[in-house]
Parts: sequence; structure tokens; C-alpha cells
Amino acid sequence: MVNTMEADYIVVGAGSAGCAMAFRLTEAGKSVLVIEHGGSDWGPFINMPAALSYPMGMKRYDWGYVTEPEPHMDNRVMACPRGKVIGGSSSINGMIYVRGHARDFDTWAEMGAEGWSYADVLPYFKRAETWHGDAGDPAYRGHDGPMHITRGGRKNPLFQAFIESGTAAGYGATDDYNGYRQEGFGAFEMSVWQGKRWSAASAYLKPALQRPNCAMVNGLVEKVEIEEGRAVGVRLVDGRVIRARAEVVLAAGSINSPKILMMSGIGPAKHLAEHGISVVADRVGVGQNLQDHLELYVQYAASQPVSIAPYWSLWGKAFVGAQWLTTKTGLGATNNFEACGFIRSNKGVEYPDIQYHFLPIAIRYDGTMPPGGHGFQAHVGPMRSPSRGDVTLRSANPLDAPRIRFNYMSTEQDWLDFRRAIRLTREIFETHPIAGYVDHEIQPGAEAQSDESLDTVIREHAESAYHPCGTARMGRPDDAGAVVDPLNRVIGVDGLRLADSSIFPLIPNGNLNAPSIMVGEKAADHILGRSLPAENLEPWIAPDWQNAQREREAVAQAAE
Repeated sequence: MVNTMEADYIVVGAGSAGCAMAFRLTEAGKSVLVIEHGGSDWGPFINMPAALSYPMGMKRYDWGYVTEPEPHMDNRVMACPRGKVIGGSSSINGMIYVRGHARDFDTWAEMGAEGWSYADVLPYFKRAETWHGDAGDPAYRGHDGPMHITRGGRKNPLFQAFIESGTAAGYGATDDYNGYRQEGFGAFEMSVWQGKRWSAASAYLKPALQRPNCAMVNGLVEKVEIEEGRAVGVRLVDGRVIRARAEVVLAAGSINSPKILMMSGIGPAKHLAEHGISVVADRVGVGQNLQDHLELYVQYAASQPVSIAPYWSLWGKAFVGAQWLTTKTGLGATNNFEACGFIRSNKGVEYPDIQYHFLPIAIRYDGTMPPGGHGFQAHVGPMRSPSRGDVTLRSANPLDAPRIRFNYMSTEQDWLDFRRAIRLTREIFETHPIAGYVDHEIQPGAEAQSDESLDTVIREHAESAYHPCGTARMGRPDDAGAVVDPLNRVIGVDGLRLADSSIFPLIPNGNLNAPSIMVGEKAADHILGRSLPAENLEPWIAPDWQNAQREREAVAQAAE
């Protein structure tokens, strides 16, 4: 048994990256203590995929963070849910599995994250997964990893109609957006296995805890204990000190990791001094560079009774729940996001910067429905907003939530990009076959046509996609704004690493669970002094991307 007061490695946070690291480090024979403030993931609200709206917002599973009033969003206070449970946010998310585009990671390398190009990270994406896709190039996919990645049955006719309409609108099709070609419309993938949510806890942590060299401690970390410039352990709010013989690894996520760093004296010296915290390492980038995806639910009322709205009645939910409990099949066994699209917003954009999540019901993320019954929607928003926010301390009390301000829509480019995303979405829904299912537009609504009216809708109704990242970005050691170097080492403190979505220099094109797991996989190898060989597989890039926004335009121009 592991001594619960000391181990080779302390991993703070049992989220997507932390679980992966615990698995790989213990697999290599190292002793690991995982410190997690949340509790068990047992129960149907987490394990039933269709119940995804419930754990997000439950105090038992969610930190319950909210933003400061967002100045460019009518001063709205917006939700920022983060998982407080084993598996972290992989236990409360929408289970959508997106690696990101290859060019995202090439950009990371260009920004100073050397060794994190697509060729470098692809082997770790592959090592993480067992892929159960029905189409695509298997050379890009993993076949014996802990994460089971599946696709829904796409039985509802709206899924195929959406895919075919996106293709007909000129954007092409993709048989595997996580493989050779992201751009286009196709089937979504999800972290669901045998009808249940397959979180990082299921894939990595629970198997690791079966090993004699892994244990978990329940507790809230106050700060990293640092002696003579080296991290030697962590202090919990109850006074316990847990020591690391080798290293401490923060994997508490993009909100809590920078908070712990600042509580430990690592961060902007001026800000730390404001709260009476002694400076250990003046790193101005801690808590800065906060990024997220903002999205609007473009909703339509259906002209035919084809949506899954009837199953959201009291009796419908009872039927779905009973079927899932007894057989792990039916609508309860899917997140119901089974069709997607990735498109470029304009010519001259090299790779997709707009993502679609299609849902065969008109509904909010919290599970409430607009009036009218049958409907459907696409979640849409720009993927690479230039806006940046920050995470700062509210006080020196470790029990106080940090201040979170995303600074959404703070540049003119944000407004130009979002309006265009909405208008391109309308074009797709005006294209057959999905156009045949449209009765009328619910949101933004047919009356919202001008820039001003669309801006009002965005301010009032755009929501976070819950993809916060970037608050302790990776870069070269001589980069004043970098917090960690490309080996995940916190710059200025020995024996301390950071591995979660906070290290992302740039937000990837898509959902963040998959790249966060990849970071955990790769960081474990950095700790162990090893690496997987790079794989130089080239992604698909639209051949005429400089001159055409979509394939149909390229064909038309060639014919002229």
C-alpha cells in the first residue's frame, strides 16, 4: 500500500489529464498519490449519457464557478462549470470527443511549445484510445488504448439530413474528423462505451487504483509546499502536508491550477502582493490568456414530428431511463450529439474555424425546452476568438472562488466572425434535405437580420461551450508570459510540473477533453524521460483554401 502522506509523485486533480498521468506513472512502477476534492462518480446522472445536463450544476459534482459580469455581454454573469468529482470535467461534460485540428498543434509549436506539433502529439492521441469508428483511415487512430471512442447509431432522420445539407451547401463530407480530414460534415464521436459515459476516471484512474503503487486522497489543496526553490509537496486546507519524493504535478484544470499556483507564490508579483502572498516566482502569465468557445443555439421548429422532443416529457424520460437502467440501450445510451460539421468561415482561412454540434431537439443545455414541441438546433460559434480573459485571486483564503472574466466578444473581429457564423448556419438550414424539416426559426428569429439585431441576440443568448483553457500557457523558458516549458515544468520552480488544459497556448478547434487527456499522456512521458516517435501523417487541407470558402465555390470557379 502507498503511504498516503508521501509518494514519488503527487498529482493534484483527478481530471482528464491527472487520471491519464496516474495510470502511466504507476504503470511504469512509480508510486503516485492523486489528490481530489470531489467524490465518487457513481450514479445515473453521471453514467447515463443522455442525462448530461444534470451533473453540470449539481453541487455534488460541480465547483459551481461563475464569471464576473461580462462587460461585452450586457454584464451577464455566466456559468463556468468545472468537474468536482473523480474524472473531473470528463465526468460532467457532453462526452463529445474532438482532438482538434492538426494545424492547432503546429501553431502551438510555432508559439514556443517545441515538441507539441501535430506529428508529436498524434502518437499520444492514438495511445489514449480504442477507436470503434465505422469509417475513416485507421492509421490516424488508436486501437488498444484506455479511452473507448464510439459513434451513435444516427437513427433519427434529422442527423443524416443535417450532414447531407452541409455537404450540399458546398462544405463536403468527412468520414472521420479526428483522422485525416476534419473539414466537412459527418458523424460525431463520443466517449461512451457499452451505453455508459466513459470518463477519464473509468478509463485511467480506476485501473490505476487497482495497483498497489497508486492511492487517492480526498482533500482540498491550499498550496504547493516549496523549500529552497523546489516543490516538495502540497498543503491541504485541513493542515495535512503530503510530500513528494520526486515531483508535484498540478492537474487541477484551467481555473484551479492557476489559483493554486498563485496561492503558492507563483504568479504576477504585483497581484500576489495585493493579497499578502510572498512571491516565490514572478510569472506574469499565471491566470492570463484565458480562452473559451462561445456559441449560439440556432434553433428551428420542425414541420414534421421527427424530433426527440416527446422523450423529454415526464413519461418520456421515465421510459428512456427505465430502458437504459435495464439494457444500457436506447436514447439514454447516447449524448444525442451524433452529427457535426467543421467549416471555414471565409476564403483565406486555412482550416476550419467554425464548429457545429447538431441536436435533434430544440433545448437548452440545462434541459429546458422552448415552447412549440418538435424542433432541432445547431450549436455554432467561432473557434479562434481573439478575446482573452483572466483568472485572478479574490482573496488569500483558499476557500474563496477565484475571479473569472473571459472578456467575451471584446474585439470587433469577434462580432464580425459571430455574425458570419450565424448567417452561414442559416444557409445550411435553407438547403435540402434539412430545409424540408424547417417550419420556422426560433432563435435568432426571422426578424433578426441586421448586424445590430444579431449583435443583440449574441449578447443576450450566446453561451459558453465550457472550454476554458490557456491560463498557464506553455512556451520557451525565456518567454516572459510562459508559465511552463515544453516539458511541462513550471518555470522558476524545480520539482513542479503542470499538465492540464491551462497549458494550451491556443485553444484547439473543438472540445477539450481529448486534448486534455493527450496532455496527461505526453506529460507522463516527459516525467519518465521517454517519448513516442513522431508520426508525420499529413492532414487534409482544402486545396483552394486561399481563394474559396467552400468546395462548391472552388468547383464553380474552376468551371468559369
